[in-house]
Amino acid sequence: MSFQFTLEAKSGGARAASFTTPHGTVQTPVYMPVGTQATVKALTSDQVRETGAQIILANTYHLYLRPGMTVMEEAGGLHKFMHWDGPILTDSGGFQVFSLGDLRKLSEEGVEFRSHIDGSRHFFTPEKVMWIEETIGADIMMALDECVPYPADFEYVKHSMERTLRWAERCRQAKKRSDQALFPIVQGGMYPELRRESAERTAALDLPGNAIGGLSVGEPLDLMYAMLDVVTEVLPEDRPRYLMGVGTFDCLVEGVARGVDMFDCVAQTRMARNGTALTPTGRLVVRNAGFAHDFAPLVEGCSCYACKNHTRAYIHHLFRANEILASVLLSIHNVEISIRFMESIRSAILEDRFSAFRADFWRSWKRAA
Repeated sequence: MSFQFTLEAKSGGARAASFTTPHGTVQTPVYMPVGTQATVKALTSDQVRETGAQIILANTYHLYLRPGMTVMEEAGGLHKFMHWDGPILTDSGGFQVFSLGDLRKLSEEGVEFRSHIDGSRHFFTPEKVMWIEETIGADIMMALDECVPYPADFEYVKHSMERTLRWAERCRQAKKRSDQALFPIVQGGMYPELRRESAERTAALDLPGNAIGGLSVGEPLDLMYAMLDVVTEVLPEDRPRYLMGVGTFDCLVEGVARGVDMFDCVAQTRMARNGTALTPTGRLVVRNAGFAHDFAPLVEGCSCYACKNHTRAYIHHLFRANEILASVLLSIHNVEISIRFMESIRSAILEDRFSAFRADFWRSWKRAA
């Protein structure tokens, strides 16, 4: 089998596991850096490897538009194209397409949209998305889904959920390559009964893993956690669970507590480009004037290149001088500290002390706030 999931330990609802792919084994729970356009922003593939990243994401919508599938085929797939030899996960492009608003038109067959780059018309069907993701060559690929906005009325969400399930079945039928794992996506908005039904019917597709979409779209965190409680009670324990687009430290802890295994988020590199460093207790806005004479590392004890070699004052100076290196250093730091944070969570699960870890986290996080 090219994809195999092994549950190794539980601590309360939290899980430690591993899954194998054609490009390596991933230990969970895991934070996955986002490489939207065949690059984790501001970092080379070697720098991403040095952070300890096990698996990265790429974006189907963006790669389809640029550089396009002809280039992707000529390159021999995304792994070769971007010089990354580890596992890759691709989303279906659904979130990006449905974020286009008036630039897209939805039907049962698929979704027609205009490129945000040049206005050209395109049409995504489940079958076409499978072809695109197979051409990209990701180890894990997402089924095409509709990500509904928040808030949305019950009937609209129900209709959308039903269509997402039909599209998932069409993706399953269209998939050709045996060396790629297809994950369907649970939807259902903020309605517990729809979330439960979607999770049950998604699990019934009997695919190698399951994703949870349509969360972190503007709803209160308590509501997101409530929806996670519903979904993770239903999704099978012997398959990985992937919460899409979530990756702040508080959400990582609470997602893991509810049995989620995989997370991704663009916030790590986006905040880096805006001058913000992540810490296990909060955020440091290093571009602020108060750091001009602060010669401590970003985080004491952090093993990343930035913390081992540079100070807050230096990185503050780089931002004030509009130097590209500022974004590079903070991106290295934010990605690596997120990966190390997940490693500490995994250790707590393996040692059956996740409850204490979670309590300690919230005590320090609240103080930092």
